[in-house]
Amino acid sequence: MNRDVPIHSWPGSYYINSEKRWENGTLSLTRTTVRFVSSQTKESLVSFPLSRIMEIKMESSSFIFSTLTVLEEGNTKHWFGSLKPNRVVVYNVLEHFWRERLLSPSSEARGAESQPSKGRELINLVAGAQRRLEDTGRVLSHQGEQFDNMMQGLEKIDSDLGVADKLLSELESPPWWPFGKLPWKTQQEAKAEDAARAAAAAAASAGRGSGKNKVLTSIPAVVSKGGDSDLKPGCLLVLVSSLEVRDTNCQLLHRFERNEIDEIRVHSPYEITVRQRFIGRPDICFRFLSAKMPEAMSVLEMQYKKKVEFTSEYGAFKATPVSSPCEKEGTNWNEGLLQKCQDIELPLEVPAGELSQLQVHVLQPSVSQAEAQELKQMLMQLKNLALEAETELERQDEVLDVLTSSTDRATMHIEKHTCRMKRLL
Repeated sequence: MNRDVPIHSWPGSYYINSEKRWENGTLSLTRTTVRFVSSQTKESLVSFPLSRIMEIKMESSSFIFSTLTVLEEGNTKHWFGSLKPNRVVVYNVLEHFWRERLLSPSSEARGAESQPSKGRELINLVAGAQRRLEDTGRVLSHQGEQFDNMMQGLEKIDSDLGVADKLLSELESPPWWPFGKLPWKTQQEAKAEDAARAAAAAAASAGRGSGKNKVLTSIPAVVSKGGDSDLKPGCLLVLVSSLEVRDTNCQLLHRFERNEIDEIRVHSPYEITVRQRFIGRPDICFRFLSAKMPEAMSVLEMQYKKKVEFTSEYGAFKATPVSSPCEKEGTNWNEGLLQKCQDIELPLEVPAGELSQLQVHVLQPSVSQAEAQELKQMLMQLKNLALEAETELERQDEVLDVLTSSTDRATMHIEKHTCRMKRLL
């Protein structure tokens, strides 16, 4: 993932303190830095990492012009003005990513400043795979609960069909009534059947509702309904059967039922758009921008696999992998190492017991013993999670077979009872 691709950009102006003037350009936010590029010279006037930000405020310049100020370490203050669509939107987005970066236990900014070891990179990769597998297991668990509820519903249907079969048998050949059906009992039986059907439906809906309201994941986000002019802090909740949009006070703004969502457009790893289309009236569209969006995307891709669409903007983020700090000197690490080795003259013979500094560096293991032990434990956890997921999938396959046979049997009984009732009528 390219670190230089901006997550979001806004046209505006920057105050150059040394020249006492404002310069028009574009303020952009990347995964690790804030940058302002001049629109005339196309040069970067200022660039600083998110980890160096001390404060973000909305202030006024000369008591007239509304501006956004960013205080950097070293008491360096940057002034941004004439921001479009407005400074409140820019403040909400910058403040969200800055706060999430500070609260994140594994901050990428810290990794950008200190070179991570190969073992640590492997641990991060395995940790990501473990989180994805945990999300998959959570979805499988809720799916299994839905199958169990369906089995309970089918068992209730089978029981009702058995009662219906007995009643139809009595109606077809009553022991004491030679003239067909019993007219004075028809209304009572109909009321009893309606009451039983309503009770079964209520019990089934209660069982389904308890599973549907379970939260799979929840992330803080900057939310906008429609365009980018009203981005406000809020949160996105991914439930088993819906998506919920809430504000900072946890008040429900909108609820997308699972069958109502027509499109989830992914603009970047941190920005998505959820749309519900209508005929004859405007669509309902919400835009979400969040530093935690990759965590929610792992669940969304499984829940709404056929409705997720990746844009060309997303391809720019995936064009190049995340470059580690040791790769900044060259695009090819091997070429850089080879060039360094060529520039250093090594002696043809090294006396016994003496090793050059380069040889000592080469002989140093890239993965420490502690990192290898941690990797081993994480891989064992991954194995256990995979085995549990496999067991759950096998159980669900068996349940699906039972559901199929039970549904076919119930359909056959219903058709049979329908024919019998038509004959009675």
